[in-house]
Amino acid sequence: MIEVSNLTKKYGDHTALDSVSFKVEKGHIYGLLGPNGAGKSTTMNILTGYIAPSEGSVIINGFDMGLKPHKAKACIGYLPEIPPLYPDMNVYEYLYFASSIKKVPASKRKDEVARVMALTNIDTVQKRLIKNLSKGFKQRVGIAQALLGEPEIIILDEPTVGLDPEQIIEIRSLISNLKEKHTVILSSHILSEISAVCDEVLMIAKGKVVALDTTDNILKMSKKSQKLELLLKGTQEQVEEVFAKLSLIESYTFIEEADGRCKFEIIAVESKEDIREELSFALFDAKILILEMRSTLASLEDIYLEILQSCVDEKDEISENDDEISVEEMSSDSSDFESENDNPVDEKEEA
Repeated sequence: MIEVSNLTKKYGDHTALDSVSFKVEKGHIYGLLGPNGAGKSTTMNILTGYIAPSEGSVIINGFDMGLKPHKAKACIGYLPEIPPLYPDMNVYEYLYFASSIKKVPASKRKDEVARVMALTNIDTVQKRLIKNLSKGFKQRVGIAQALLGEPEIIILDEPTVGLDPEQIIEIRSLISNLKEKHTVILSSHILSEISAVCDEVLMIAKGKVVALDTTDNILKMSKKSQKLELLLKGTQEQVEEVFAKLSLIESYTFIEEADGRCKFEIIAVESKEDIREELSFALFDAKILILEMRSTLASLEDIYLEILQSCVDEKDEISENDDEISVEEMSSDSSDFESENDNPVDEKEEA
């Protein structure tokens, strides 16, 4: 579906992407994560053909973005963080206009506009001016334009920023349903959103891919993959004697002891996904009663911070926005894609 090979992007002396390679498979929702300055926006701008890489290649459905940009771009629907809307048009007019730009055949435009409005539940506001819509409906209109022409790949940049909780739930539900017919790449700073919506997670730090796996496997990457809080009937000495014999415990912390009870926090070894059964039997054999046991799996936030801490020197100052480039640089980058092989498509060839 998408194959990125050795992608590098430099802005002067600054390297925004450094030999990034990854593959995106069909029918999944990928979450793109990284701190400000990590290279997320640069990655999306290159994937959509907005700017050219300094080195490397992007293949979209078999089309090289550098050699066949028109064909590659036709496979992509894109929603930037700020939707490209025309506020003085009504919803229907805007989508009809966008469908013509995307070269939807004139005979099919009305049906195509009706289809995307139904998918995004904006039929009821189709005659309203876009400038009078709520932010939630504007986001839906932006997603609708990305869906025009039924592109196989949908790329969404921070689609829920600025929305209220109800609108966020609605947009997440909409995105979840897209994978039935599309592959989705979702960039977001809201880690709970990535956990709730995405099948796989792609983490970028300092211009490099530091993790790419299913959400479930990412959650198992932490050295603190499982943490238990225990309230036990017994003394600290009795309990620690049991813990010392168990290889399934990475570490433990004594919290307090009072009235014949003691409280501990346990970190399971990395290879163990659930230690509760073995731990319970060991304590039972030692005649130590478990009064309370709470299990907490590492969250995506925990993994995210743990990975970044191992990849990024704390002394390095991360820019608030690594993707600010001049208009001249952007124009130069865009022109790089206009190769000799990228002549306007001949109508006879299309036929």
